[in-house]
Amino acid sequence: MTTTVISRGAGAALLVAALGASATACGSDGNPLAAYPYDAADQISFSGPKEAGKKADPDKPLEVTAQGADGRITDVTAMDATGRHVSGELAADGSRWHSTSPLAAGTHYTVRVSTEDEAGKPGRKVLMFDTDKPEGQQRLNVTFGPEAGTYGVGQPITAELDQPVKDKAQRAIVERGLRVDSKPSVQGSWYWVSDKELHYRPQDYWPANATVEAHSNLENIKISDRLRGGAAKPLKITTGDRIVALTDAAKHLMTVYRNDEKIKEIPITTGKPGFATRNGIKVVLAKQYFVRMKSSTVGIAEGSKDSYDLPVYYATRVTWSGEYVHAAPWSVGSQGAANVSHGCTGMSTPNASWFFNTIHEGDLVQVVNSAGGDMELFDNGFGDWNMPWQKWLQGSAIASDEGGVGAQNKPRLSPQSV
Repeated sequence: MTTTVISRGAGAALLVAALGASATACGSDGNPLAAYPYDAADQISFSGPKEAGKKADPDKPLEVTAQGADGRITDVTAMDATGRHVSGELAADGSRWHSTSPLAAGTHYTVRVSTEDEAGKPGRKVLMFDTDKPEGQQRLNVTFGPEAGTYGVGQPITAELDQPVKDKAQRAIVERGLRVDSKPSVQGSWYWVSDKELHYRPQDYWPANATVEAHSNLENIKISDRLRGGAAKPLKITTGDRIVALTDAAKHLMTVYRNDEKIKEIPITTGKPGFATRNGIKVVLAKQYFVRMKSSTVGIAEGSKDSYDLPVYYATRVTWSGEYVHAAPWSVGSQGAANVSHGCTGMSTPNASWFFNTIHEGDLVQVVNSAGGDMELFDNGFGDWNMPWQKWLQGSAIASDEGGVGAQNKPRLSPQSV
């Protein structure tokens, strides 16, 4: 949420109205526009309950109104005790300010109002009030992913909700409350993968050596009549160098780039006919020094001509369905010349060791010129980068008029292919 709104207009005294709300205390403090701003205490009144101990209804907006014709509102800032700002709009003539983001329940607010009279003399008033905390409402809890750590520039940020949110207006409230910030700053957007999961990515990959932080401003915010935001643990990750492994299945060659500079070319083999490797951009999901790969985990019957049961080393996983980049000493004769695998990208053991030690979770493997289909967007790993940016924005509840829902993400399967 944002929030200091500054403008100039007309009005003389102030009426601060928390519609259905009341203030429990007030005072004054300095204003950088003048050394001695006047205190407008006798010019301010509040609508709503006046009795001591009464609290404001968090579901009603906050409003500040100037009375008369000899003064104007120049600035209003509303903030809760945790530092969350309440966004708002100030009329061009300075006659009225009203909140445009919801108030939180069970929360203490401080509202600072700056004014100016017809002679240009500034006034200031600080108001404080508490909001009520409705009983019997459920909480929407959010879990950010991945775990804290350092990742490649292709790692999306995920938000898992513990309850489904289907209504677009409710999704907009949730999305506005989930903040992702990066240094250096880049444009990004959430995409509703399902009713319970969102992914966040920039238009391009994250910058190299960046800091990315995600947090929720939803706690105690009304989402529906029976649902309010719950607490959420913030997330902080960093990115490393920009590592992209471009795999050309037709040329049987992988070219690895670091920060757009070519650092190695590796002869490879990819999926043979009937098992062709998926085209598209894939995000590294995990690395395992040793994996025992069995054809039965990918639906190939034991004893058939395509069955296998092999110890595999230096295995870098790029899909949940079992696609890896790994050492394949049994196919060295075909590497650089033919595609003979069951869908994985195979290379010599020394090259696989180098790749394994160079690549990290969140780095990118892009396959081109394969006879296979396209990488799935959400249900087989992170295919997020294969969606054009304008289409990605359509999956946001606030970035376009139409929200988008994709397939449920990341089934935790464990088959492997070689």
